[in-house]
Amino acid sequence: MPQPLFYERQNFRPLRMRLLTGVAPAAMLVLTILQAGFGIHRGAQSDGSLIGWTIFLWLVYWRLMMVRLVTEVDPREVRVALRGLWRSRRIPFQEIISARVVSFDPVRDWGGYGVRVTRRGRAYLAGGNQGVELETGRGLVLIGSRRPAELARAITAQLAAGDPAASGEDQRPSR
Repeated sequence: MPQPLFYERQNFRPLRMRLLTGVAPAAMLVLTILQAGFGIHRGAQSDGSLIGWTIFLWLVYWRLMMVRLVTEVDPREVRVALRGLWRSRRIPFQEIISARVVSFDPVRDWGGYGVRVTRRGRAYLAGGNQGVELETGRGLVLIGSRRPAELARAITAQLAAGDPAASGEDQRPSR
């Protein structure tokens, strides 16, 4: 496997996302403690069933907290994936028409974080409001990054190496 020209691993940063995801397991834990610990029944669930569901929800929560957005550029392609949750998306350089650094509002423009699919295209977002927008033969792909200029440079350098007429990096923010 070729040495990556660019590699970035991002955690999902928004605190509100972590807190909102933790509401269900925390509520189940409270209900479990009330029922199994103090004998205050709030439903028809048995103690064992309630404990089992609580453990299951906490395992799902911890699994979701381990997901990382990983972006790699190698001489053949750009790979982006939510490691631990989603398979990699491979974008060969032959499909990429251009790459440019953009600024965006993740909620307004794309509907939030994670893998987002809209009429505009597909976005891979872990946090922040900057990334690289790839124009491909199949539509737009936005890759969120904490180092967007470096990511765009790696992509445009490979585009230029494969096509002498390839355009350079566009630093203008979108909108």
